[in-house]
Amino acid sequence: MSLKVSLITATYNSARTLEKCMNSVLNQTYFNIEYILIDGNSSDNTLELIKTKAKDYNNIKWVSENDLGIYDALNKGLSKVTGDIVGFLHSDDYLAKSITIENIVNAFNTHKVDGVYGNLHYVNYVDVNQIVRNWRSQPFHQKLLNRGWMPAHPTLYLKKEIYQDNGNFNIEYDIAADYDFILRIFGNSTYDFYFLPETIVKMRVGGASNHSLKNIIDKTKEDFRAAKTNGLNVPFKVILQKNLTKIPQWFRK
Repeated sequence: MSLKVSLITATYNSARTLEKCMNSVLNQTYFNIEYILIDGNSSDNTLELIKTKAKDYNNIKWVSENDLGIYDALNKGLSKVTGDIVGFLHSDDYLAKSITIENIVNAFNTHKVDGVYGNLHYVNYVDVNQIVRNWRSQPFHQKLLNRGWMPAHPTLYLKKEIYQDNGNFNIEYDIAADYDFILRIFGNSTYDFYFLPETIVKMRVGGASNHSLKNIIDKTKEDFRAAKTNGLNVPFKVILQKNLTKIPQWFRK
């Protein structure tokens, strides 16, 4: 029996980019995908786009209501999943290839792991063919966490049981709940992860964590808090390394 993949997209006034995001999911070669969209009461054409797609595809679930931010929306999505594997795709982003999910499922089946992650391209918001930043990841070992390492969260796919056993995103974080969650999960030595050496997601620049200097500062503060809460050695050094390791990504194309 094939593994069922649940993909979650949180939306709010996302009409400009959502169609490309949705099409990248709906045009996958892998057939057993449940697509969940959590909308925060958008005032543009987002909801109309979702409704139109939902008429043509019976694997789409959606809800539109007020929420407490993106991580609250993602948690709502997690409460609705029925799949074996869970991933997230932000509304500004899209899957890199039509075989991406097929490759991820094959990695789960071949390597018998709890999670799979890969590489990510940051692309120009308008010209998505222009790669701005190339996030190449690497195979995981525990020491990497104290060096500020993390996988690109949009590339991370986990067994549903991971969320059931460890809880969801902590909505006390506005920007860094994904980093906090990753530290909780990757800090657990009972889990096995596989690095899939290919680009999984194309992400438009200008997201919540990097679109202004204030957000970068706020993100750094929250990252420090997450590192300290999760017991990393010398949190200040960890976050400094975390930020410094991003610099080479801007020069890889």
